[in-house]
Amino acid sequence: MEPVRHVAGRAIPFGRKNVDTDVIIPAHWLKTITRSGLGRGAFETVRAQPGNIFDDPRYAGASILIAGDNFGCGSSREHAAWALADMGVKAVIAPSFSDIFSGNAFKNGIVPVVLPQEAVDRLVEVAKEQPITVDLETMTVTTPYQDRFTFELDPFRRRCLMEGLDEVGLTLARDTAISKFEGAVEQSRPWIGSRSGYASIAVDGAGRT
Repeated sequence: MEPVRHVAGRAIPFGRKNVDTDVIIPAHWLKTITRSGLGRGAFETVRAQPGNIFDDPRYAGASILIAGDNFGCGSSREHAAWALADMGVKAVIAPSFSDIFSGNAFKNGIVPVVLPQEAVDRLVEVAKEQPITVDLETMTVTTPYQDRFTFELDPFRRRCLMEGLDEVGLTLARDTAISKFEGAVEQSRPWIGSRSGYASIAVDGAGRT
């Protein structure tokens, strides 16, 4: 997972409420086990409508999506986050999210930004003409018009996003501590180490703590 500290650029002013995961990525796209290519199916039913916002050239390559309340409700499919990431979306701004979607977004390097409805309405209007910036260092969303909205994020999730750490990365970052623990166990309980055969296995390229 790549670190995310700032997300800046054009934002898609979608704004729709209660967008479920079947709208984000329809069920017939779930047959794949790879993440690449899912962006083509993202918001397929919305894109079937003439003049839809997702095919508007003004928002081509947008890295931010602005949505309405209860975004990501419905089934727990992680493919919804995969599809958004494949679209190039790195942050979603909404008044609220489904808990499961919020967790899936975080695990896939997408920042779920919760702001009051008034702030979201303002950003929808600004995004039609101007870029928006999401800053994880200052925990703010800003616009060229001097709008400045603060948001909150779980400190652990914020750290993981800023350092690009998923579950595997977090484990590898502690490989030294794990190796020391295994070594201590092997010395104090040699019968365990001799049977496992996994002690002292190093992981190339892992971080250190």
